[in-house]
Amino acid sequence: MTDTTNAPTSAVDLVIGGMTCASCATRIEKKLNKIDGVTATVNYSTEKARVTFPDTVTAADLVATVEKTGYTAELPPEPTVGAEAGDPPHPDVDPTAALRQRLLVSVLLAVPVVALAMVPAWQFRYWQWASLVLAAPVVVWGGLPFHRAAWTNLRHGATTMDTLVSVGTMAAFGWSLYALFLGTAGEPGMTHPFSFAIERTDGAGNIYLEAAAGVTAFLLAGRYAEARAKRRSGAALRALLEMGAKDVSVLRGQGQAATEVRVPVSELVVGTRFVVRPGEKVATDGEVEEGTSAVDASMVTGESVPVEVGPGSRVVGATVNAGGRLVVRATRVGADTQLAQMARLVEDAQNGKAQVQRLADRVSGVFVPVVIVLAVATLGFWVGTGAGWSAAFTAAVAVLIIACPCALGLATPTALMVGTGRGAQLGILIKGPEVLESTRRVDTVVLDKTGTVTTGRMTLDEVVPATGEDAAEVLRLAGALEDASEHPVARAVAAAARQVLDATGGALPGVEDFANEQGLGVRGQVEGRVVLVGRPRLLADWSVAVPTELTDALAAAHARGATAVVVAWDGRARGVVTVADTVKEGSVEAVAELRRLGLTPVLLTGDNEGAARHVAELVGIDDVHAEVLPQDKVEVVRGLQDQGRVVAMVGDGVNDAAALAQADLGLAMGTGTDVAIEASDLTLVRGDLRVAADAIRLARRTLSTIRGNLFWAFAYNVAAIPLAAAGLLSPMFAGGAMALSSVFVVTNSLRLRTFR
Repeated sequence: MTDTTNAPTSAVDLVIGGMTCASCATRIEKKLNKIDGVTATVNYSTEKARVTFPDTVTAADLVATVEKTGYTAELPPEPTVGAEAGDPPHPDVDPTAALRQRLLVSVLLAVPVVALAMVPAWQFRYWQWASLVLAAPVVVWGGLPFHRAAWTNLRHGATTMDTLVSVGTMAAFGWSLYALFLGTAGEPGMTHPFSFAIERTDGAGNIYLEAAAGVTAFLLAGRYAEARAKRRSGAALRALLEMGAKDVSVLRGQGQAATEVRVPVSELVVGTRFVVRPGEKVATDGEVEEGTSAVDASMVTGESVPVEVGPGSRVVGATVNAGGRLVVRATRVGADTQLAQMARLVEDAQNGKAQVQRLADRVSGVFVPVVIVLAVATLGFWVGTGAGWSAAFTAAVAVLIIACPCALGLATPTALMVGTGRGAQLGILIKGPEVLESTRRVDTVVLDKTGTVTTGRMTLDEVVPATGEDAAEVLRLAGALEDASEHPVARAVAAAARQVLDATGGALPGVEDFANEQGLGVRGQVEGRVVLVGRPRLLADWSVAVPTELTDALAAAHARGATAVVVAWDGRARGVVTVADTVKEGSVEAVAELRRLGLTPVLLTGDNEGAARHVAELVGIDDVHAEVLPQDKVEVVRGLQDQGRVVAMVGDGVNDAAALAQADLGLAMGTGTDVAIEASDLTLVRGDLRVAADAIRLARRTLSTIRGNLFWAFAYNVAAIPLAAAGLLSPMFAGGAMALSSVFVVTNSLRLRTFR
């Protein structure tokens, strides 16, 4: 055997055709994993195989292996965002249409057959022959998907749930033919009552057409419900892909001579300049070169407030220009755009496979042969006790039908797909299904401070005036002087002063003789006064004393990690202005919600101890790790894990990436860096910490739905098989109950769509 341990590998998603149950997926998975160096997971619900393979294996080899197993496989088409311009509008092709037609015809034909069997008063002179004419198309044509799959698997030496369905219905139909043509059931005027229990007769006078036709129709109904669920759960991905613009006005040429040409979005390349008019969608991710506007990014980020953009601002494809004309230079196109990446995250989550599903698949793989043995044993037992072939055969058929574990095959994938789809709608992107297992066990949540708990931007914290001074005047003159500076602290002070003056209809006064004293502060003339704004040392250089009350305010600001400057004019210190990175709206609520979920919050930051403690106190966190270098963040997370804790980490920056990867569950702010998003398991598109609690609740709810589904499916099979074998269930009742269990599982999973 070749050593492929260190061989370079590639990954591909194969579209699988012909699967009819989880056993099929298990079988294909086993065959693929037998190839040297290949790791494959096959998802029955998405009908896709995620395969990692070495360079010694080709995609054609994988396709050939699947086809030898009795199924079809092909490489998926490249996903495109939006549609090609010039493509004719085409209706959304419904892949469930053929199955729906088969179901409707089968139901129309099966209902009279079942009704005649159930109501003896309706059994006219040749009713049994009429039943045969109606039931035959249902069993043969309606049940064709089951028979075809059973035959395909049989030729390859395998048995699946379809084998159970095919054998059960054909056995009931075959026995009915025997009774009609060779027994006494075909005699004119024959009647027999419908019963839920087994009757001990010789069987030659009984027909089971209602069982064969009814069970087929029930199973088709379950199969159709499953197909509808699969289609609905893929809607989030399709919606993401369809959100993009279809065509775009590209600028050809430079300057005044530039002309606009309308082209398909697919023709855009990085560096292309394009125009976005008011009301149009931004064609792709880019940077604004000309114009100012407000952009509605709610479709991508969930934020309802439009974002102001101008030259140098970054814009995301599929957002809507709500204001003026923009000229944008494309920075990311096609599969690299944020929209395409979001779609890929959703698809990856739906292609993945949780451990709980593997359990269901393994059970399905061994279940079928065991059930067939049980059915044969049941037949032998009833014949051996002298109950007659009719009773024995009916009990055996009941075992075959009731045991079909369709509900097991649906339990995990439907819940997983609906859950991840709902998450995408709420701005929660779940990268892989193993995340679901992680969220259940998490007991500690580590929160990065800057950009996660706080805004990451300097804003005005407070103004402390000296005795006898007016705080508004201190801020007004400080803001006027700082407006001429580009320093982040200066920008925060000027912005706060302008905001206050805008509310009263005022404006910032002009500045003369402005000078920047490097590292100390700024000075200049405002309204004829010489104003100083900066450190106490700047004031000392101008022989201005700082009173004790202002010195205390400076010390208090520094103690909590804020930045403070002293404001002076006309030779006297007039007040202290403090700016700080403020706590995000919703962070306090988010920490409280995380605590309610049973998680212990921990604050982790590279910022100073004072700033960290102040923020922790504001949001309600007791455990603080401050002044931590990026490489040491990993050690903090690992240390918590060494204490036996299961750790979730929430971050947004490049410096959080390693810690996000180390954590049992990594949550990245969608407003953060690509590196952080790549390293995480969950992405919170809006960058709102409250969504972290929602994400954990959604993942836990999805996992509990999966477990409920599995419990129902297992309990149903375990309870029903002995009843059928004991002769307490008719094939009709068995088929109905089995189909309803599948419908229950699908409906239970679809409840996740109502998650708020």
